[in-house]
Amino acid sequence: MRISVRSSCLAAVVVATLCLVIILSKDNLNDVNSSVSQGQLRRTAKQDLIDSVRDAAQNSALAQHVPRPACERNDSMVNVSGFASLPGNIQDFLFYRHCRHFPVLLDVPEKCEGPRGSADVFLLLVIKSSPANYERREVLRKTWARERQHRGKRVRRLFVVGTAGTGYERQRHNKLLRLEHREYGDILQWDFHDSFFNLTLKQLLFMAWMERRCPQARFLLNGDDDIFANTDNMVEYLSDLPDGNDGTKHLYVGHLIQGVGPIRESWSKYYVPVQVHASESYPPYCGGGGFLLSGFTARIVFQMSHSIVLLPIDDVYLGMCLERAGLKPVSHFGVRTAGLPVPSSKVDSYHPCYYREILLVHRFLPHQIYLMWSRIHEPNLKCDGSEVSQV
Repeated sequence: MRISVRSSCLAAVVVATLCLVIILSKDNLNDVNSSVSQGQLRRTAKQDLIDSVRDAAQNSALAQHVPRPACERNDSMVNVSGFASLPGNIQDFLFYRHCRHFPVLLDVPEKCEGPRGSADVFLLLVIKSSPANYERREVLRKTWARERQHRGKRVRRLFVVGTAGTGYERQRHNKLLRLEHREYGDILQWDFHDSFFNLTLKQLLFMAWMERRCPQARFLLNGDDDIFANTDNMVEYLSDLPDGNDGTKHLYVGHLIQGVGPIRESWSKYYVPVQVHASESYPPYCGGGGFLLSGFTARIVFQMSHSIVLLPIDDVYLGMCLERAGLKPVSHFGVRTAGLPVPSSKVDSYHPCYYREILLVHRFLPHQIYLMWSRIHEPNLKCDGSEVSQV
C-alpha cells in the first residue's frame, strides 16, 4: 500500500511538472516582442506577464485577442544598394518596415460605447505619448484633454503608446501604464518599441483600432502630448463648419507644409535616405504636432495606407495617403505647430490673450499647459490690448 501511494504521488508530481513546463513554454511563446527599432526579438519578463494577466482579470475593459506570430525580419534588405552604410535605426526600419500588426497590451473597447455608440463622440482626442511621460498625461487629463461635454458635444480622450526600455525598466513602464489605465481607462498600448521612427506605425495601429472600436466618431484631434490645445475652441469651430460637415465629409486642417522634400543629411532627426524614399519631394501635409480631421477622412487615410509602404515620418506619410485618395490638407491660422509668434520682445509671450482664440500650439511644458489652461478660462480676463503688456 505504501508503494502504491508513493507511486501515485510521484506520478502526480511528474504530471504537474510537465503541465507547468508546457504552460510556461506557451507563455514565453506568446510574449515574443517584435521590436521594430531594436531589430531583434526578445521575451517579456515573466513577472510582467503575471501582472498583465492579473490586471486583465480586474479590468474588464482589457480586450481579449488572439496573438499573432511574431513578424519576421526581412533579411533581403541587406541586398539594397548602400544598405551597409546606413545608420542602425534606418537599417532596422527597413528590416521591419512590413510589420503592421502587434499585440494589444492595454485596450479600451468601450471608450466610444461600442461601434454604434461611437456616433455620439463628437471629438476624439488621440494623443501620442511615450510610456515615461506620466507628468504630461496627468496635466492633460486635468486641462484640455478632460473628458466632458462642451456645447452639448462629447469629448473623449485616448493616449496611444508602445513599449520602452528593456528588462526592469520596461517592466516599470508597463506597470505605470497599467496603473494609469486602471484609474482612468484611457491608455491604448501595443507591444512595439515606442520611438520616433515608429510614429507612423503607431498612427496606423490606432486607425485599425478605430475601425473596430470607434468607427463613427465625428472628428479627431491627432496631436502630441506636449501641445497646448484649446479644445473648447475646436468644438466650436467644428460645430460651425461652413459646409455643414458633421464628420461625414473630408476635413484635414492644421499647419500646412508644402513644397518640401526628404532631408538627406544623416545628422538630422528627419533623415530619410533614398533607400527609404527615392522621390525628392513630399506631397502637401499638416505638421504632425497636431491637426484636426474628420472621421470620414480618417477612414479614407487608413484605407489608402494598405497600399502605401511605410515612411518613418508620420505626418508626411499621412499626406501621401491623402494624395493617393485625391484629397488635400488645408491650413488653419489657429494651428501653430511651429510656435506662436508675439509682436514684441517686451510683452509676455505666454500672456493668455495670445492663446485664447487659437486651436493649438506645439511644445509646451506640463506646468505651462496647466497654467495657460487656467488663465484662458479666467472670468475677468480682458484682451483689449491694455492687459497684454502686463505680466
